[in-house]
Amino acid sequence: MQYSDLLIETHGKVAVIRLNRPKAMNALNDNMMNELGDALYKFDADSNINCIVLTGSEKAFAAGADIAAMANYNYQDTHGGNYIGRNWEHILNIRKPVIGACAGYVLGGGCELAMMCDFLIAAENAKFGQPEIKVGVTPGAGGTQRLPRTIGKSKAMDMLLTTRMIDAAEAERTGLVSRVVPTEKLIEEAIAIATQIAAMPVSVAMQIKDAVNRAFETTLTEGVRYERRYFHAGFGTPAQKEGMSAFLEKRAPKFDGL
Repeated sequence: MQYSDLLIETHGKVAVIRLNRPKAMNALNDNMMNELGDALYKFDADSNINCIVLTGSEKAFAAGADIAAMANYNYQDTHGGNYIGRNWEHILNIRKPVIGACAGYVLGGGCELAMMCDFLIAAENAKFGQPEIKVGVTPGAGGTQRLPRTIGKSKAMDMLLTTRMIDAAEAERTGLVSRVVPTEKLIEEAIAIATQIAAMPVSVAMQIKDAVNRAFETTLTEGVRYERRYFHAGFGTPAQKEGMSAFLEKRAPKFDGL
């Protein structure tokens, strides 16, 4: 795959997508988001890929939406043209696990894109924030919705209203990121974690992802019922037969193709 605003590489069953607009601190524009959707869908359909890592540069995962590109938009341009909705949320349709590996600035639309990943690994130099109020608008890609669901109302209100950035350590304490690693080892660690996931049965990984996401959209009782249907259905799959046989035989399971 060749793109102008992305760099692509693969490591076994792991795909790495790197946002690549260095002069703009990886500010998100239409072309980048169109390319990102295309790459994500292709890897989601690729039977050789089981896990995806989304990252940026050491200076910035993404410093926000491209203000230079949207400064002169009017209401018809944004509402009529379905700005953001038309091409920012493809990542939410991806069934395979997507890990966000964040270094440097993770701000505005960049923070919102990161929160659309399944979980985040942060470099020690990462800074997270939602500074949209400074440019006269509200967040538009989930900042007022996913952030409080992740870190709580009080902390989210603080970040959204004061534009305060939080560092990687605070992001981990509040649950915004799952792990913090040395900046120089971010990609190495992310690929290692993705490789561990990719060695599991991808069919089960997709079910877990679906069930966890369902937890945010329904009640606890309905969520558990949804989960249990997957659990019961698992007993008719090759992944369950191989996994439990391997456990009883005290050997490593072989989940290739499952």
